[in-house]
Amino acid sequence: MESFWTGLSKPFFVLAPMADVTDAAYRKLIANKGKPHVTWTEFVSADGLYYTREKKGIPDQENPLMRDLQFTDAERPIVAQLFSSNPETMSYASKLCKELGFDGIDINMGCPDKSIEKQGCGAAMIKNPEKAREIIAAAREAGLPVSVKTRIGYNTESIDEWIAILLGENLPALTVHLRTRKEMSNVPAHWDLMPRIVALRDSIAPQTRTVGNGDVVDLKDAEEKVSASGCDAAMIGRGIFGNPWVFAGRSIDDTTPKERLEALIEFAYAFEAMRPAKSFHLVRKHVKAFATGFEGAADLRAKLMETSSAAAMEEVLREHVLLV
Repeated sequence: MESFWTGLSKPFFVLAPMADVTDAAYRKLIANKGKPHVTWTEFVSADGLYYTREKKGIPDQENPLMRDLQFTDAERPIVAQLFSSNPETMSYASKLCKELGFDGIDINMGCPDKSIEKQGCGAAMIKNPEKAREIIAAAREAGLPVSVKTRIGYNTESIDEWIAILLGENLPALTVHLRTRKEMSNVPAHWDLMPRIVALRDSIAPQTRTVGNGDVVDLKDAEEKVSASGCDAAMIGRGIFGNPWVFAGRSIDDTTPKERLEALIEFAYAFEAMRPAKSFHLVRKHVKAFATGFEGAADLRAKLMETSSAAAMEEVLREHVLLV
């Protein structure tokens, strides 16, 4: 399927989908500071979308799942990441995402969370290739390009089996977290295995873009990993914490405390503007990453962690003469 993926120059660098991190507010901040080549949303339950909209009739402006699908044109191209083991609800959610204006759909086939796996979703798909094929086919009914994000295996590495199956689906892009489900994030990502995935791609589906994921700390690191492994792109996840400039090629060391704290406040106000609102404790999760590397940072963090609004957070910083 011809799509925005074919127009991307290699190498390219993309934003990872992270639950309760890459929400609409943080994605907006990243887009303002240095946007990635492709943006992912947090993962959203296709079953939940169907149930809340069609069964419960929750208005979109009150539906927390619809809040997670908010985006701005500054984030384009943007893909909605969905999960489900039900072809009917995946088809429904994908068509909804097309109506909302998304550029593509990405299916989560790698999440190791037990509550997700109990639904037959996320990493559980690695053990059920036939179901994975059904879900991909259902997502394609919307007419958007459908990509997949997965892992190298479940209990053990199974590149030649599992990755080959996905490549056989003629995907425009395949993101591979270079760890097994069993490994979680407890071992270094196996970037040494990416050349095998690239070779397999070349033999099965040369048009599929390969995206490596795992332990990418900044843009320089991403460029080095792509160059060494031969893949087309790298996905940056943890490297965005405290550094919304990461895709502009800046590291934490390249930013001043004032810049970081201003960005934190910008994010806090954008977070509060989301409707329906999320708990402000999710903003406080970012405090340690932004308020660091200067004298008095620990004391400041303690005070910021006691706040419950963007205005209160801003007032703490002004009292410390850290915003002028």
